[in-house]
Amino acid sequence: MLDWWLPENVSTYGKDIDRLFHLIYYITGATLVLVTVVLVAFLWVYRDRPGRRARYTHGSTPLEIVWTVVPALILVLLTMLSVPAWSKIKMTQPDTDFIVQVTAKQFNWQFTYPGPDGRFGTADDTTLLDEMHVPVNKVVRVLLRSQDVIHSFFVPQFRMKQDTVPGREIPQWFEATKPGKYELPCAELCGFGHSGMRAWIYVHTPEEYAAWAAATLTAKASTAGDEKKGEPEREEKTKR
Repeated sequence: MLDWWLPENVSTYGKDIDRLFHLIYYITGATLVLVTVVLVAFLWVYRDRPGRRARYTHGSTPLEIVWTVVPALILVLLTMLSVPAWSKIKMTQPDTDFIVQVTAKQFNWQFTYPGPDGRFGTADDTTLLDEMHVPVNKVVRVLLRSQDVIHSFFVPQFRMKQDTVPGREIPQWFEATKPGKYELPCAELCGFGHSGMRAWIYVHTPEEYAAWAAATLTAKASTAGDEKKGEPEREEKTKR
């Protein structure tokens, strides 16, 4: 495997993506070498020489059939080999209780975690700007949305790339296998600030994530709960 020039794979389905990538790379590489050799050979064999007259030829029908059928068969083969990986990554959603709402906008990423009620859009939600925290070896489902134009959620080490489209919520998932800090750039030209639109995904050990969640998510939920409890008291005082 030519892994020296690819980002490190830290995703459970990354091996499937890399296997298909390398297969396509070998096929296109071999085709490039073959076509280049034939081109150079023809340039040499049929070069202009004194006394040689050019003549017209229609070509070879059998050869035209071969170079049409063979690429078609290769594409069919690649499609068949891609179906299991595509179905696993795009057509199914593994069960998980870890769901984050991701909103892309010019030119930031917003990550919203639900509170204890497990629902988005309530007072105990926690929204972070340009940083996402997840535990290692945990299926994470992201609900991708766009506030304005098309953006693209792209984490090379996760082998994950999915556009965010205005007016749609697109579910996608990943499971990181190695703790670390991974860059999340926008991979779709989305305006003048596109080059600066990036975030960071922090993959923690279970203990580290629990400590972060207690300090960030639980604290926010507790504050929201206290504020909610205080509302009836304020309303009662106002009535008095």
